[in-house]
Amino acid sequence: MNFELPPLPYSKEALEPYISRQTLEFHYEKHHRGYLQKLQKAIAGTDYENRSLEEIINIAEEAPVFNNAAQVWNHTFYWNSMKPGGGGRPPESLAEILKDSFGSIDEFSRKMAAEAEGRFGSGYVWLVLSEQDRLEIISTPNAVNPMRHGHKPLLTMDVWEHAYYLDYQNRRADHVQAFLEHLLNWEFVEENLSAAGEQLEHARRQASAGTEARPH
Repeated sequence: MNFELPPLPYSKEALEPYISRQTLEFHYEKHHRGYLQKLQKAIAGTDYENRSLEEIINIAEEAPVFNNAAQVWNHTFYWNSMKPGGGGRPPESLAEILKDSFGSIDEFSRKMAAEAEGRFGSGYVWLVLSEQDRLEIISTPNAVNPMRHGHKPLLTMDVWEHAYYLDYQNRRADHVQAFLEHLLNWEFVEENLSAAGEQLEHARRQASAGTEARPH
């Protein structure tokens, strides 16, 4: 399969002032493109050439193949997890699911921030639909993708230093808050949940059952 670098879903200055054009230029053109080029080299002449990125992520054992495939996929997913004028309140149907799963929208944001700020070194923070059909917030090191563990990614935040260092230096917490308050693409989360189909309905039932079981 001839993988290509997908275009950004917005212009390189569209996320300013929260992510600068310079950061997006380096992140997309140097890092994302670099992972793609390394992946193409790593899979040339192998059985992986005829597989999708998702298949490679789920089965690859060779570090160069897995890491670069995952980083190509992760970055594309990350760009779509943000949008100009993002953040704010999620659509009402999604807000209800988040409240059922985490108690409140504020608690969802607090848990996302805690995972992002607590991730040692490089990695990602994800909102996922778990194997148990529950919404969960998890963090993964380096290139690790939740699909590898049976989860469906719904949203991700990149906390590798190259995602924010030119704009925030060592202030990861400021980058995290900017993402949550001004960039988070709720519509993308909602689309991913809707695509889960029956899994989404199961998640609602599970979350509702959990709410009823809480002591009053």
